[in-house]
Amino acid sequence: MPPKITQRIADFDNSQFSDGIPPLLQRIYLGRGVTSDQQLDRSLARLPKPDSLKGLSEGINLLAEALQQQQSVLIVGDFDADGATSTTLTLLAMRALGMQHIDFIVPNRFEYGYGLTPEIVALAQQQDPDLIITVDNGISSVSGVKAAKEAGIKVLITDHHLPGMEIPDADAILNPNQHHCEFPSKNLAGVGVVFYLLSALRGHLRTSGWFTDNNLPEPNMAEWLDLVALGTVADVVPLDQTNRVLVHQGLQRIRAGKTRPGIQALLDLAGKDRQRLVAADMGFALGPRLNAAGRLDDMSIGIECLLASDEYLAREYAVQLDELNRDRRVIEAEMQREGLAILDQLNLDRSTEGETDLPWGLCLFDENWHQGVVGLLASRIKDRVHRPVIAFADASSVDINSKGEEDNLADKEYKGSARSIPGLHIRDALEAVASSNPQLISKFGGHAMAAGLSLKASNYPDFAKAFDTEVRSRLNPADLEAEVATDGELAPEQLNLETGYLLRDAGPWGQHFPEPLFEGEFYIVQQRIVGEKHLKLLLAVDEQRQQLIDAIAFNIDTHQWPNTHVDKIQLIYKLDLNLWQGRESVQLMVEAILT
Repeated sequence: MPPKITQRIADFDNSQFSDGIPPLLQRIYLGRGVTSDQQLDRSLARLPKPDSLKGLSEGINLLAEALQQQQSVLIVGDFDADGATSTTLTLLAMRALGMQHIDFIVPNRFEYGYGLTPEIVALAQQQDPDLIITVDNGISSVSGVKAAKEAGIKVLITDHHLPGMEIPDADAILNPNQHHCEFPSKNLAGVGVVFYLLSALRGHLRTSGWFTDNNLPEPNMAEWLDLVALGTVADVVPLDQTNRVLVHQGLQRIRAGKTRPGIQALLDLAGKDRQRLVAADMGFALGPRLNAAGRLDDMSIGIECLLASDEYLAREYAVQLDELNRDRRVIEAEMQREGLAILDQLNLDRSTEGETDLPWGLCLFDENWHQGVVGLLASRIKDRVHRPVIAFADASSVDINSKGEEDNLADKEYKGSARSIPGLHIRDALEAVASSNPQLISKFGGHAMAAGLSLKASNYPDFAKAFDTEVRSRLNPADLEAEVATDGELAPEQLNLETGYLLRDAGPWGQHFPEPLFEGEFYIVQQRIVGEKHLKLLLAVDEQRQQLIDAIAFNIDTHQWPNTHVDKIQLIYKLDLNLWQGRESVQLMVEAILT
């Protein structure tokens, strides 16, 4: 079923904008809830002060004490790009502040799972730390924090995930989403939380005379905004004004060549020109290469790449990440093929039983699926069927008993990765299932649009039914209809480089602040397949074919296109700047072909 097309805004009040904001941008900004020039200020001065972060003073005191006493500090990171940038930022900044004994570990997702678990604490004890700092995790690590405290290790949690019913008994917790935290931006990524904490710590140390007394240069926190920008975009958090400031400032540094050698090496391998870098490049080119390490191997590779100060060493790590990402693409493509086959079978089975649609809350499982890639699969299937999807993988090792048989389902564990659609808060839905059926879910956590969970294999059928029931109680049929919101049409005279530059520089665009999307009718002059599955078009704006423009539609259905019987088409598209053989031009990036 084609998506329902709506426009973000029709009649609008632009009275709060100055004459310096072009009417096209006024229309686009209003469609994203921005109503004045002030909300477009991307200077660091527009960042909210850290004072209202609950737990800030306790966190500063822990770190200041660790510095003064030169305690042993261990960072426990997460195995995604946000976790990698958070870990790297904390290491670099704390060393610059004078910390001599600091290291990190990242739980291997296949051995330890997510967060500060008792098993990770046992591993950490081998390094005999005085203080553990969690980055991008910890808010649900009740048993892990308890184990650390029993071992005499202090714990500072920095996280941004939603808290559960029980909060860990840590020495300090910084999380803008924890109860009673008055910090105005609830959308910080894990790396953003760490950036705020370390910036506040630097201010405290300056006031206390730490830098003067120890003859230390005071670090400039802006040096690490490239890491903050990368982690923020890659974690797909909403780009509210605070995050837009952080991402914009980080992009400016990267474009100016003031970036980590590891980020530059990843840009080179991705074929991206740093001077033309936009937020989407970090989300679709850099983030996946970092994430591939955590999905398939060990995120330490990604962290070492970001830490490297030598460009040749950074290149070596970046090549490893690029190779892992290639492997990930192959695995994901096969899993997607298998997932679509399961969907076809589900449709066939339900048709036989007289039912007309798929479950509203869809659970999928295959014993061969890779647990590091099920999140990507859930996202792909969710986009196709437009309903909440949880993809599961077998996370338990298969043991053979004395009779030569595999252990039964009760001994197996499935790990699932959930992706949601607008209208359903996926973590709240999982919490409701867990409350109504305490035996079904072993553990869970996450956000409104993405979450993770573990359960016993024997509970999977009952969970799938309970999840579908819960989703049906929270959605209505209209919610299952995909909707695409556009920014209307561009006039023929706006299809030019000037508009392309205007839109590029008006970002950063991203989650909840989407890149402008337009609709329009065009005449087909030429059409051909490139790269086996992409449709390259030469279009005319007018019937006389006087004004021509290039367009490309990726991953097209080659059974339908090229289509020589179609002369006129309606497109949903983004206006893109294309550089080819030294010549820059605009082209349409086709999101959907409606006719």
